[in-house]
Amino acid sequence: MKNLEQLFKHFLRDIYYAEKQVLKTLPKMARKASSPELREAFEHHHEETQGQIERLEKVFESLDLKPRGVTCEAIEGILEEGKEIMEEAEDDQTRDAGMIAAAQAVEHYELTRYGTLIAWARSLGMDEAVTLLEKTLDEEYEADRKLSDLGEGNLNKKAA
Repeated sequence: MKNLEQLFKHFLRDIYYAEKQVLKTLPKMARKASSPELREAFEHHHEETQGQIERLEKVFESLDLKPRGVTCEAIEGILEEGKEIMEEAEDDQTRDAGMIAAAQAVEHYELTRYGTLIAWARSLGMDEAVTLLEKTLDEEYEADRKLSDLGEGNLNKKAA
């Protein structure tokens, strides 16, 4: 990567791959959730993630690039950790608390990527990309807040 634009494109491909992997994982998490509220949060975010992928594809299009991802080892590690929690938790409440933590790890990774992409897009004069990516960043912040509210509301207490 010789310049900021190439770095931007690499990170764009990284988050595209990550979102595609998250899209595959959310239905599994929803099925494993014992809390109806947590299940609903995962299902809602699955729908949002579909829209986020569509927005990323628009960013690719605005740059005359074919939408494609590059393997994101960070998201693979985070999702693998979540899978282990789902498999190894011995009771429903502990599994729910662990899945909230795993889902928030995903959200925090996405927040850093989108924040960086927005800053770089601004520097590069990519106004359309900024607008599209800001919408997704707002959704990711909201998803993180909802997960915090669920955990701090009563799910963590039940697990304790």
